[in-house]
Formats: sequence, structure tokens, C-alpha cells
Amino acid sequence: MSKLPFEITTHQLQNLLNKANEIILDIRPVEAYNGWSLQQESRGGHIKGAKSFPFAWTHFIFEMHELLESKNILPHRSITIYGYEESVINKMARLMIKNGYEHVNVYYHFIDEWSTNDELPMEHLYNFKKLVFPQWLYSLMMVTREHSYTGKKVVICHAHYQNPKDYAEGHIPGAIPLDTNLLESPETWNRRTPEELKTNLLELGITSNTTVVLYGRFSHPNKDDPFPGSSAGHLGAIRCAFIMLYAGVKDVRVLNGGISSWRNAGFEVSHKPCHPIAATDFGTTIPACPQLAVDVPQAKKLLAAKDGELVSIRSWSEFIGDVSGYNYITKKGRIPGAIFGNCGSDAYHMENYRNLDHTTREYHEIAEIWRQAGITPNKHLAFYCGTGWRGSEAFFNAWLMGWPKISVFDGGWYEWSIDPNNPVETGEPMKITES
Repeated sequence: MSKLPFEITTHQLQNLLNKANEIILDIRPVEAYNGWSLQQESRGGHIKGAKSFPFAWTHFIFEMHELLESKNILPHRSITIYGYEESVINKMARLMIKNGYEHVNVYYHFIDEWSTNDELPMEHLYNFKKLVFPQWLYSLMMVTREHSYTGKKVVICHAHYQNPKDYAEGHIPGAIPLDTNLLESPETWNRRTPEELKTNLLELGITSNTTVVLYGRFSHPNKDDPFPGSSAGHLGAIRCAFIMLYAGVKDVRVLNGGISSWRNAGFEVSHKPCHPIAATDFGTTIPACPQLAVDVPQAKKLLAAKDGELVSIRSWSEFIGDVSGYNYITKKGRIPGAIFGNCGSDAYHMENYRNLDHTTREYHEIAEIWRQAGITPNKHLAFYCGTGWRGSEAFFNAWLMGWPKISVFDGGWYEWSIDPNNPVETGEPMKITES
């Protein structure tokens, strides 16, 4: 007979907080962990110090061991599981015991005891409302038949890169197509001029007071594409989110997990095209938030500053100069003095910033990886990659966490490398040791 999990009380769980060998495991959906109250709990978010492992991930059973170990949830450690429903908590506990976890506790009183007591510690993603989920978007669509949300116009954008067929393949009902080239220049891959941004945003029906929800499609990267990641529209959506924030759109949101999460939630897609209703007045001067983007001169100043860093969101092979990462960039290497932010396996992936289901990675894990690399919120950080897409996703994560001094170095490696006067390094960086 298999071992049964041990039920603990709220007081016992309090005593387990911050103990080295104890892991508190939140098996609710990612959006609940981030801060959304899905079951009308008094406080949204998670028990302070808890790790996120949604029960839905157990469907990836063939990778469950690897997923757990990647989060340092190891069999020898003591695990306390909590969630919304006792039956689901018990299923997760039995599954972990079956997979060799010997010290498994269950906690059933998150909603009625923990979330209702302000003295019990909880935390949430600072800007969690800007990272939305399918049920929220569906509810929004039901109450905004006239495209109004709390008195503001709503525009849902299906992002793609020069690929109208991606939109035609199926999109969220009511969404309009958004070619990333409307917001960035295909000649430089930088954001477009303020005048161009104003014209194109107004044609999309977007003003500074519009609520914009962006998403895209995840698909297998095609290395023959002229632009890395062009088939991965959701990364393009986050790139557009950054540019809209820079321009001055106040309420920019991203659908966590893109259209994959929409379909996984059981919602239908549409093949009926929707056309934007143009606006006439953006409402503010573009860029309203110029500090969110830096170019080469400011990047050089950050490299020389004690309180600034350039953060390279590229793969290791790009960083050390084995590859340029792009079929249209000749020079290989890195910007001297940049910190390695490690996007993932190559220029076409951002797996180090995402979960297996394409949702954003647990923000505590990203912050800890960054801390170990010297990437901290007390500095002015400018994230960059080859041309801006991966750098924008790292920026977006920092923005969600509420980090105060963050930017995208828009020119990235592409613009840096084409100037022969800019220094370049290759090979593994020298390790600095304390004397």
C-alpha cells in the first residue's frame, strides 16, 4: 500500500516557512500564483516562498521528473502541497509519492484561512494584471460588445511578422492582425520613428488610452526565415508590447501563453477577418516614455556607469562568438562588458524564460537567475539581443516584476556590430576573482 500524505494545519505551515529543506508547492494555475483571484480568495497571489507547479503540468507526465528537478523540487526534500480543491491536492500528492517523493504534506485551507488573514505572508507578481489569461480575456469580450472596458476602447492584436496566413489560420474572435513591421523598421529592426508610430497606431485604432491585449502563435522556428523568430508570433507580440509602452499606450497587456493557452482553455478560434477602426487623436506626444529605449550612445554610457548594465539576452554560442545567430549578420561576438542573460539554446528560442506550456516562467526563478549573474533591480538595465525581440521579452519580465530602471537597447548586436569602431569580444569571458 502506498504511503499517504500528511495533512497539516495553518499553524504548522507557518512554522515551515523559510526552512531550508521545506518546499511549499502551489499547484493552482499560473495566473492564480501570479496574483489573480480565481476563486474569490480574499488576497490574490501565493504563499510567500511557494513555488509554482500547476497540476495541469502533470499531463506532461513523461517530463514530470525533469520539470520538478529543474525547479529544485527533489525527492529528498519535504514537500507541502496546496491549491484550491482537496481532490486535486490529493491527486498531486499521490502522484508525487508514486514518483519517489517520501515526505509529502497537504494543506487544504489556503482560501478560508491563509488568504483571509493579513498577518500571514503572501506575495504576487507586481504587474500581474498586465499578464492576462484566456478566461479573463473571454469575460472581457463578453462584457465589451461595444469594445469598451472601464470606459476605454479595447483592441486585441494577433501579432505576426509579414505572414497574413498566420492570422487567417485562426485567431481569437474580434482580434485584428498586427504585422510587427508596422511598429519596427525592416531596414534597421529598430522601433519606427515617432511620426510613423503615431500614424500606424492610429490606423490600428490604438491611442494612449486604449486597452490593448496582444498575443501571437507559437510554432516551430524556421531558420530560413529572414528574421529569427518570425514564425513565433507571440515573441513578436511582446516586442510590439514594448514599443507600445514606449510610445505611450498606458494599458498594454499580453495573453500569457499566446493563442496556445486560448485553445488549451477550450475556446474556439475564428477565421473571420476583423478590421481596425481608425482613431484620430493619440492623446499624447510620442514617445511618452522615451526612457524605455536606449540607442548606441546611451548603451555606451551604461557600460561605463557603475549603476548601469547591458544585459545580453542571447544564447551562449552567440555570446562567445561561435555564431552570429542571424543569417543577415556577419560579425560574431559580444559587446565587451555586457552581462550574459541567456535566452536559451539559440537565437530562435526563449525557453529559459518560459514554462513548458509557453507561459512565462515563475518570476522568482527569473529574478534569482538574474541575481546570480549580477542583474539586479537597483541598476539601470538595458536588455538587448540581436535586433530586439528577445531583449523585449526579458524587458517585459522585468517590467512585470516592477523593476524601476529598465530599457531595451534597441539596436542590439546588429547595430553595434555594423560599426567597425565599436569594440567586440569573442571567446569565454575572463572570470573576475577577488584578491
